[in-house]
Amino acid sequence: MATLLTWLGRKDLDQMKNDQVASIATIALKGPLLDEVVILASTWDDEWYEYREWLEKRLALANRSKTTVTLQRVRLSSPIDYSSITKVMQKQLETLVASADELYINLTSGTPAMAVVSVLLGKGIAKCHLVQTSPQGDIIDVDVPVDFAAEYKKSSSSSISQLASQMPTMHPAFEAITAQSPEMQSAIRKAQRLAYSDLPALVLGESGVGKEVMAQAIHHASSRANKPIKIVNCGALPENLVDSILFGHVKGAFTGADKAHAGLFEQADGGTLFLDEVGELPLNIQVKLLRALQQKEITRVGDVESKSVDVRIIAATHRDLFAMTADGTFREDLFYRLAVGVIEVPALRERAEDIPALIDALMVDINRQAEKHPLFESKKISQDAKDFASFYSWPGNIRELWNTLNRAVLWSETPDISLQDLQSSILSAGKESQHHHGFTMPGNFQQYLDSIKKEAVVSALKLSHGSKSKAKDLLGLKSHQTLSNWMQNLGIEESI
Repeated sequence: MATLLTWLGRKDLDQMKNDQVASIATIALKGPLLDEVVILASTWDDEWYEYREWLEKRLALANRSKTTVTLQRVRLSSPIDYSSITKVMQKQLETLVASADELYINLTSGTPAMAVVSVLLGKGIAKCHLVQTSPQGDIIDVDVPVDFAAEYKKSSSSSISQLASQMPTMHPAFEAITAQSPEMQSAIRKAQRLAYSDLPALVLGESGVGKEVMAQAIHHASSRANKPIKIVNCGALPENLVDSILFGHVKGAFTGADKAHAGLFEQADGGTLFLDEVGELPLNIQVKLLRALQQKEITRVGDVESKSVDVRIIAATHRDLFAMTADGTFREDLFYRLAVGVIEVPALRERAEDIPALIDALMVDINRQAEKHPLFESKKISQDAKDFASFYSWPGNIRELWNTLNRAVLWSETPDISLQDLQSSILSAGKESQHHHGFTMPGNFQQYLDSIKKEAVVSALKLSHGSKSKAKDLLGLKSHQTLSNWMQNLGIEESI
């Protein structure tokens, strides 16, 4: 559908009285074949309908009778008031962009203020063409050779640089962590401050959020960066070997101990020991860990002498240590010894703004690894798939996202990973539960759908800090008007 949007000019009306064409009629009769002409008018209302009838007759004589002519009454403070003109144009463009395949805006009719607003708004629409007419009746395609976004970025770069120079510089160790969301930026600021100290740290968060990545960044940003970091998953340690793996053993300490062994504490001497899933440690090992923290010494299994060690402990867990201390499964004194510097890594669903950038980074890594495959083909992920990923809850967090993208790359038969490719590659617990136990839905069907829509709209508005323009893009809606209608129907306040 091709649409012409234009203001009504005084010359258009005057020429009509002499049965002569001015700008609007010239474009409608001689320009590209149009499905609709939308004319905006705020004055001379006693002449509007005569003009519309005249233009419709002229279109019929030109074998363009299928072109409809619509006159829209609009309210302006004055024909040179930029604020009211902009509001009118934005509202019209929101509606027309959703329905028109090609949109033409007439710059000749109307006041200079109307032309300026038309250029500024029209330049931001990909399928919009700016046109004007000459006194001789020629139609001119207008190309404004200015990239407004680039110019704005250029003019503001010095201010941004000035602001950045006044802020603490982020250590390179944290630059690899995607942090566009306020939640993740806050976590990294705390982690960087913690890195500059030598205090024990406790990294909390659900499985798969990247606690190990955060711990490594803290180590590499610390004064211990040139010393080793040792990593152990406490939940994967064999119960009968936990003591030996952490603290070492002497020769003959137990069956099979045919030589002395330095444990992870000694191996990490001068550096950092990262204890992942520290909540899985048995109580007897927790006692020895507490001693190592307090006395800075350890005793090998089977030994009678202690060894001094200088190790910084970073512990992590997805478990509720407060509840564990209450029920006696985790020592309270050890908890408070570890929880000096606490960093909470947010779940992926709480930092949706980071998901597109995370996907880009993960896809680079996945494509690089897949190069070794004999049938390798570099793949990209579609925008629809990215939009879906930004709203999916990702129960398994970044680990689930990474695995899902790997499966999508493996099974997709085209260079572009589609929305369907990504959805079919998800193996989350929620999806599996629905698949195995059948479809269940509480309450009224429409109420259920409305609750989903309301949650999505509220989330999109929060992520976009109340910007309807950004929110409608996140939701995949074509216009602000659709979003406004949803908000009104769902009872969502404008202030969200």
